[in-house]
Formats: sequence, C-alpha cells, structure tokens
Amino acid sequence: MTEQTSQQTGFELNTEGFRGLLAVERYGNRLAIFDRMIAQTHDHFWDPGDPRYIDFDAPFDSTTTPIMPCDMVPELNSAVADRLDERQKVQFANESARWWMSGFLHGEQGAFSLAVSLCEVLTDPGTLEYAANQAREEARHVRALSGYIKKRWQTPLPASAIFLELLERMVTARELYRKIIGMQVLLEGLAMGFMAALHRRSNDPVLVRLSQLVLSDEAFHHKAGRMWAERALVEMPEAEREQAEDWALECFQTLMFNVMNPSQRRSIYDQFGLEEEWVRAALRESYNRETRRRELNDPDSAFRIMLRTLVRSGIVTDRTRHLYAQWVNLEELENESGGGAEMMIAAQGLDLLKSINQTRPPRAGRGTPGL
Repeated sequence: MTEQTSQQTGFELNTEGFRGLLAVERYGNRLAIFDRMIAQTHDHFWDPGDPRYIDFDAPFDSTTTPIMPCDMVPELNSAVADRLDERQKVQFANESARWWMSGFLHGEQGAFSLAVSLCEVLTDPGTLEYAANQAREEARHVRALSGYIKKRWQTPLPASAIFLELLERMVTARELYRKIIGMQVLLEGLAMGFMAALHRRSNDPVLVRLSQLVLSDEAFHHKAGRMWAERALVEMPEAEREQAEDWALECFQTLMFNVMNPSQRRSIYDQFGLEEEWVRAALRESYNRETRRRELNDPDSAFRIMLRTLVRSGIVTDRTRHLYAQWVNLEELENESGGGAEMMIAAQGLDLLKSINQTRPPRAGRGTPGL
C-alpha cells in the first residue's frame, strides 16, 4: 500500500493492486474532502428514461429548423454559406450539431472510463467513493446523449482522429496528473462551456433541457478537478509539476487548434460536395488569429472557461504564462470573480432537479418487484 504522507491530498496512489485495497488500516484512513459532494448526489439525480426529467419525444422539426443557430457554425459565417441554399444551411447546421453531440458522447464515454480507472489506482476511501459516484453520473450522460442522438440522427459520428488520440492518452495514462488535468479540468471545463452555449442558444427544447441536466452534474466533476489541482500541485516535486504544466498546455493547444480543424470535419463536407482544402481557405479568411483571440476574451467562451480553471487551479505559472498570454488577458482572467453563465445554468438546473426529486415517488425495480 502507498505510504501515506503527513498531509494527504486524497489522491495518493495504490501501488499494490487489489491487495492494497484490502489493507486494514486503509479503511479507517478516510479524508472527508469529497463527502459534501457525495451527499449532494441525490439532490441532482435525474433519470434519462423518465420524461419528468427529459422528454425525448417532445416535438421538433429538424428538417426546417437548425438545432443550433447558423451563426454558431464557423463554416456558415464564411464563403461556404454562399454555396448552400437555405435548406442546405439548415442541414449543414444540423450535421454540425450531430458532429458536436457525437464528440460530447465520446467525451462522456472517456470520462466514464477514466472515473472507473481511478477506482483502481487510488487509495483514500472517500476519494474512491467519489470516483465511483462520478462514474455512475458519466454513465448517465452516455445514456442520455445516446438517446438524444438516436432520436435526431439515429447514429453518432465516429470520434475525430485527434480527439480520439487525446481521450485515449488521458484514460490510459499511468500518471494521475494526466488523467485529472486532462479530463477533470480541461475537458470538463470545455464541455461546460459548450453545454452552456447550447442551453442559451439551441432551438431544440430537448437539447436545452439535456444540456442543463448534464451541466448540473459536470459542475461537481469540474470542482473535483480543481480541488485536486489546488491540493496536489503544491505537493509535487518540481520536475513532476513542470510535467503537469506542460501536459496542461499541450492539451489546451490541441483542443484549441484542432476542435474545429477542417481535417476533423471532412465527413460533413463530403455530404455537401465541399472540398476540405477549399473550406479551409474560406475559413482562413473569416476565422483568423484575431477572431480566435476575441473569442477567448469573451467571458462565456468555452475555451475561456477552460483556461479560467487552469489559472485558478495554479496550473498556469510564470514558466508557461507567456504561452497563454498571447491569446487572452490573464490579468483580467485572474480578477474575474465567481463563475460564468455555465455556473448559473447549473445552479438553476440543481433547483429544478430538487423540485422534481422532492415529489418523485420511489420506483420498484423493473423486472424484480419489491427491489
């Protein structure tokens, strides 16, 4: 069993496999840092199969209405739009929504797998319970997103090559900082930003509700990642801390430069007879370095939310600060108080779930009466 430090972080690694989890002294050596979040689990419970929480059968005509506004689709703010008629613009916007929602689905599966992997490598009983709890919630997201995608498109799109590689590196990493920084801090932060944008602007009432329900869970997952960073980074040896800082920067740059890269969206272009290189040139004219910088300085930008967490968690240091500063005003970011729109939406979602759960009668287990 991993030797306990005098100041535990809750994220000490178990190096002895299953036998390490059976060490008798471990059971009574529990930190309470996640107990409050665990206790709040019932407040934000929701069931994707229960229409009281979300009704996937609510009417919506995706043949005439874009699921996400056309101005949220970068290609439709470029010369690409000139090659499409109004019906095709709706179709293009909805295929882009399919691409985004498929990415969220793959990301949630990655988060589920990563949470399960934490249950195998951590030592502290309280942290293990929280990781298992999060795994259950990530599984709920996989189910809900799968149900939404099936309703609107039948099947999801495959994970893009770069995103797939990044997810795999996070889930299979042996270093704990790669798992926590990559998934809990960066990807959870990015997902919260995009879900907040969908909640504010989607034309599909089902997606508006779904994004809020997912946010009500992700706010807790994201907070857990920040707690790890705040506790664990100060305890790391300098060399390992620098590796963690470099990994955070690598993930940030990979996501920022590749999430909307035309090479990752070729399957959409092919449906409309658009050549990738031509689309790339059209985007280059309308979406340049200055456009990206303006987006990052928008308080509600998904990437700004992700970067805000890195800064507040102490992951951005003097050593790497200049590499982030070329994109965003870090002084302004540091002085921002509280959360953004995503936290307000999550808080409203929690209130909604509490009201539903207070009146929700116990349900007998299906197929096993009385259980």
